[in-house]
Amino acid sequence: MSGLFLSFEGIDGAGKSTHIEALAQALRARGRTVVLTREPGGTPLAEKLRALALNDPMDPLTEALLMFAARRDHLQQVIEPALARGDVVLCDRFTDATFAYQGGGRGFDLDVLATLERWVQSVPATPLRQPDVTVWFDLPAAVAAQRLAGARVPDRFESQPQAFFERVAGGYAARAKADPGRFLRVAADQPRDQVWQDVEEGLRKRGVL
Repeated sequence: MSGLFLSFEGIDGAGKSTHIEALAQALRARGRTVVLTREPGGTPLAEKLRALALNDPMDPLTEALLMFAARRDHLQQVIEPALARGDVVLCDRFTDATFAYQGGGRGFDLDVLATLERWVQSVPATPLRQPDVTVWFDLPAAVAAQRLAGARVPDRFESQPQAFFERVAGGYAARAKADPGRFLRVAADQPRDQVWQDVEEGLRKRGVL
């Protein structure tokens, strides 16, 4: 079987992590080898960069560069080898998150992000590595704020005001509009079972399940 790359996206509190694990189990039951990973992170180096990005104060350019540096190592060390083996890669966030958080949330230059995207995601197999399917958990920022309240000690992103997450949600919507064939939008303000049902149905239509 050929490799398959799926990313799960959404603002903090959207509940995507729960459904990534459920999808991994469903795919393994069908005989697929699944690699579960995340961004920023996924390799020892990228996890160190993740800790910096989530906790240390920095300007938007530094933040964006850290994200893409972590992504480059992640692609080279984990994602590309897994796809070459024919595995399914399930990634908790990928480049759409950078456009949503650093672009939409921070207001950083989208043209610069697009240039970094082309540089970093050029790999031997393709000039611009993107997920085959991006499952976008679309959640109103007000609902996300309620879910996050008191959940744990927030990191530098989770502690942002609701207006920040509204801009992030807008960033995701813009990415989905620009590449609708790749995105599977799921309304995340539903009961968990209904969200999973929508994920499962959408991926079945796309031939993933």
